Amino acid sequence: MIRSELLQELHKDNPDLRADEIEQVVDIFFDEIAQRLAEGGRVELRGFGAFSTRERDARSGRNPRTGETVDVPEKRVPYFKAGKEIRERLNK
Repeated sequence: MIRSELLQELHKDNPDLRADEIEQVVDIFFDEIAQRLAEGGRVELRGFGAFSTRERDARSGRNPRTGETVDVPEKRVPYFKAGKEIRERLNK
């Protein structure tokens, strides 16, 4: 599902809301998750899953085009762990 499909489904379920209101709610939702992760926090949505970040150590990588070795700096990456209810729905 892409963003526009999500907005369409939400509009179908909430015909009393205007399309721009639904889009604003979705923007706020994703912005708040991103902001919390940027601050080093965690976002847990009961029954769905938890968003957090993980640290990746610096390492040596390889440029696939030239084969040249490059240094990849340490960084934080987003991580999602699915909740129990989602896992159960996937494995019915």
